[in-house]
Amino acid sequence: MFFVRTAGEQDGEAIRTLLIETWHATYDTLYGETKVNDLIAALHTPDAIRARIGKRDGEFLVADDGRNLGGVAYADMSSLMTKTAVLHQLYVRPSCQGQGVGRDLFAELETCFPDAEIMRLEVEPKNTRAVSFYSRLGFVEVDRTQNCATTDSGIEAVIMEKPLEQ
Repeated sequence: MFFVRTAGEQDGEAIRTLLIETWHATYDTLYGETKVNDLIAALHTPDAIRARIGKRDGEFLVADDGRNLGGVAYADMSSLMTKTAVLHQLYVRPSCQGQGVGRDLFAELETCFPDAEIMRLEVEPKNTRAVSFYSRLGFVEVDRTQNCATTDSGIEAVIMEKPLEQ
C-alpha cells in the first residue's frame, strides 16, 4: 500500500531513479533511447528535482510504501495564467501502474492549490495511456503545442485542462 506525502530533499535520488525508469518505459518506443537520455539529462537533473521540491507555490508529492516510491507528481501555480495550476509531472513506476497510484497522487495534488480554478497539463498525444488517464480524471483537450516542456523541444503535446472545485 502506498501513502501519498510531500517529497523531501532526501527523496531526490529515488525520484530521479523513478523518473529515469518511467521515462524509458514510456518514451523509448516513441523517441528512441538516445533522445530519451538527452531529455532526462536536460529535465531531471538532481538540481532540477531539488528546485521543484523546494519551490514556493509548488507541490511535489510521492507515493511511498516505506521501501520504494511508486509514483511522483509535481504541480505549481502558473506565473502566466491567472488562477491556474500546472501539472508538470505525474509518473507511476511501470510495475505499479494500474493500482490507483496515479489517481491517488492526483487526488491529493488537486487539493493543494485552493486559489486555482483550473489545472492544466501537456501530454504527448502518442502516449495514449496517459491521455486516457487524464480524460478519466476530467481533463479535456484545449490546444496543442509543438514544443512540450521547453520552448524548443520540438515535441508535440496535447494541452489539457480541468476545472477545479472550489
